[in-house]
Amino acid sequence: MVTSPGQRLAALRSRLAEAGVDGFLIPRSDEHLGEYVPAAGERLAWLTGFTGSAGLALVLPDRAAVWTDGRYTEQLARQTEPGLWERRHLIEEPPPLWLKAQAPGRRIGYDPWLHPEPALAKFREAGVELVALATNPLDAVWEDRPAPPASPAFLQEQHFAGVASAEKREAAAALLRERGEAACILADAHSVAWLLNLRGGDLAHTPLLLAFAILGDDATVRLFCHAPSRVPPLGEAVTAEAREALPGALAALAGRRVRLDPDATPAWFAGVLRAAGAEPVEGEDPCRLPRARKNPAEQAGARAAQRRDGAALARFLHWFAREAPGGGLTELSAAARLLAFRSAGEHFRGESFPAITGSGPHAAIIHYRATPGSDRRIRADECFLLDSGGQYLDGTTDVTRTLWTGSAQAPGPAQAPGPGQAPGPASAELRARWTRVLRGHIALATLRFPKGVAGPHLDAIARRPLWDAGLDYDHGTGHGVGSFLSVHEGPCSISRAAKPVPIEAGMIRSDEPGFYLFGNDAVRTENLLMVREAAPLPGQAKPFLEFETLTLVPYDRALLDLSLLGAAERDWVDAYHARVLAEVGPLLDGEAREWLGRACAPL
Repeated sequence: MVTSPGQRLAALRSRLAEAGVDGFLIPRSDEHLGEYVPAAGERLAWLTGFTGSAGLALVLPDRAAVWTDGRYTEQLARQTEPGLWERRHLIEEPPPLWLKAQAPGRRIGYDPWLHPEPALAKFREAGVELVALATNPLDAVWEDRPAPPASPAFLQEQHFAGVASAEKREAAAALLRERGEAACILADAHSVAWLLNLRGGDLAHTPLLLAFAILGDDATVRLFCHAPSRVPPLGEAVTAEAREALPGALAALAGRRVRLDPDATPAWFAGVLRAAGAEPVEGEDPCRLPRARKNPAEQAGARAAQRRDGAALARFLHWFAREAPGGGLTELSAAARLLAFRSAGEHFRGESFPAITGSGPHAAIIHYRATPGSDRRIRADECFLLDSGGQYLDGTTDVTRTLWTGSAQAPGPAQAPGPGQAPGPASAELRARWTRVLRGHIALATLRFPKGVAGPHLDAIARRPLWDAGLDYDHGTGHGVGSFLSVHEGPCSISRAAKPVPIEAGMIRSDEPGFYLFGNDAVRTENLLMVREAAPLPGQAKPFLEFETLTLVPYDRALLDLSLLGAAERDWVDAYHARVLAEVGPLLDGEAREWLGRACAPL
């Protein structure tokens, strides 16, 4: 059996030689091109050892390289063998340009199920010769590859979904009819779930049924997945079929115009449609924007889920403030206790991602994940970065807080005690950095902006206080969040690297600036914000939008430098804490409620 990293790489190279290609591309995504993949789709992790959610590997006969972005550079270095893999940055060294410069003239194979056509086009534009392979050579050497997921699917209740599937299907079909399109391919499993008000358990933290769908201009849907018997009855207009029926279903569209979202659809689909004589037409997934614009029921569900999630976090923070200074906690034990508090909440269905519980130097690894091998004891007088979220039937949460673990020492003269504890003072430098992060966080949360503004236009707002001190962070400022769906949702994000998709009312965005000093402490804070219409001001000529803060969790003032906060910023923190106490306090009792009262006291 192929077991060691070196054996796996050698076995793959042997298969590539048999296929007559000089290299092979291995993306992080699976056939649905999603950020999160089932065990059977973890090809990149199996080959390289790297488990981050963004990456690409390239295997050549004499070299092998793996790319990721700034969130995972430290993790990539830890998880891959330097003698086997060159480590590269996705943004600073784009794979097409690297391949053109470092390995010109090579014939590079790829699996058309795992790449969208625009991504492949970038390689071709760089002069790279790409070869579509009929079968994936990596799958052929992955001897113990897990079976495809086959969890039972279930219907989302109407009072959580807000809009019936029939109404959603008709609205999407009307968009097809307007453009003379007979059908639309839905490869994004999130869109399939939203359109049919259908959820599943095929992924560990995202309630999806991994399925493809063909939406007809008559509002009918053909659903394709492994083991279709696990799909509940969806009405006469929706049929569930095996994935093996998909090629025939596409061939039946010969002579017709079929919409494909090029960024969200594997290249395989367009190739099969063209071969069948159909006309693939580029167009946006008709579910993507409506899914991001939460309807009134989804908005109400998000608020309710955030209140319950805030109560779970308050219980955890009270417990953590009492236990952390003693030095008896570890990163994994803290994560387990937080999960226990969340699990007791109504409508809880699991974490929205594995909790990031980074203490001390681990806090500086942006997407750190504690394992039995890396689990670190949480020590007194250091930072503890907690980034976590929950999946509830009525909403999805994601919140980050940086905590100072404290000790029995008395606070310094410029240091206010943390709520419920008597911490040793954090350094002035650390408090200044966290306060600048908080100021950027507040600047975005309080922003009014005209309709039509996109995420990249807002990214610098949250960075300004850090930039003023010559500091920055290597990740986006905000991502979308689904409604009992993915914790990372498109189509727009608050990032300078994102496509400029206008922000619209009803969307939920994260607000999470940070600063990371690798090998040392790091700070980040994150709330979820919902976009809403802003009341017009006198003389205002065009409509504006603003944010409603959804997350209800206090900040740790032990890391705060009050001298860096302006009066308006202090007022905002006080008003936010008063709201946390008013909305979350009634869900608590005893010592936890008393702790929250102290945590939310005015600055």
